[in-house]
Amino acid sequence: MADSLVITEEDLGLRLDKLLSQKFPEHSRSYFQYLINEEFVLLNGHPVKKQLRPETGDKIVIDFQKPPLLDVKPEPIPLDILYEDEELLVINKPRNMVVHPAPGAYTGTFANALLHHCKQLDPKHFEDLRPGIVHRIDKDTTGALLAAKTIASHQKLTAQFSARSVKKHYLAICSSKPPEGEFSAPLRRHPIKRKQMTVHPEGKEAISAFRVLAHKENLSLVEIELITGRTHQIRAHLKKLNCPILGDPIYGSVTLNRKYRIHQQLLHAHRIHFIHPISGDPVELTAPIPSEMKDFIDLIQCS
Repeated sequence: MADSLVITEEDLGLRLDKLLSQKFPEHSRSYFQYLINEEFVLLNGHPVKKQLRPETGDKIVIDFQKPPLLDVKPEPIPLDILYEDEELLVINKPRNMVVHPAPGAYTGTFANALLHHCKQLDPKHFEDLRPGIVHRIDKDTTGALLAAKTIASHQKLTAQFSARSVKKHYLAICSSKPPEGEFSAPLRRHPIKRKQMTVHPEGKEAISAFRVLAHKENLSLVEIELITGRTHQIRAHLKKLNCPILGDPIYGSVTLNRKYRIHQQLLHAHRIHFIHPISGDPVELTAPIPSEMKDFIDLIQCS
């Protein structure tokens, strides 16, 4: 359900999240922070930040979603840990694990598992139902996922992501052969299919760098470096290049997915490089490639 309002002089001076919680008192401020972060709130047709203060005449459109749970409960979910110390940990995220609670996935998330594994984490110290979370990868994407175990590390790792100093390399099996090098195409939420992203000149800057590692017939093994980290960025960019990821149920080719009998996207967060938030030492970790992806890599690389 969507609703809208136009800002008047009486509304001036208020942050957007606070303003919306006053205009719609049946919802909390944290709920509107969630909607804003997920780009379900648009100002004059564009996504915005929660701290923005609207001006007179601005039009706000709110696409109301089912609210997530108000808290995150610890759950004893096994984690495949690639690295851990007192400040942080990196896991090899399995397919079908959601990073943090959201509509349709209130339990069984990495955030739930993290709270159980790291007893010292207090969700009250974190916003938006994301205790320890410093970045995320899609539910159906596997691979390296970094999280903080202390407030200090959370702040410093978040700053590294904001500065784009964290290096993330993915592997994907895609159709055709994408052009190598940087590809820049701004992304925004699809105006009708609200759970999809689409290339649009008024979207947020999105840059990916592609390198073809192997190619055979109509399939390629591609390494992707994320320069920016927009929602569904790799999937949307490869679709725009007419090289959709094999098995992708949203952005992929139905015909190709049926041909290869694959219905899970072959996208893997393979390597992550960052500076340790406390020691200052460089850290680089590699997540093992899942078996279903290895099968296609062998198929492409065989002569």
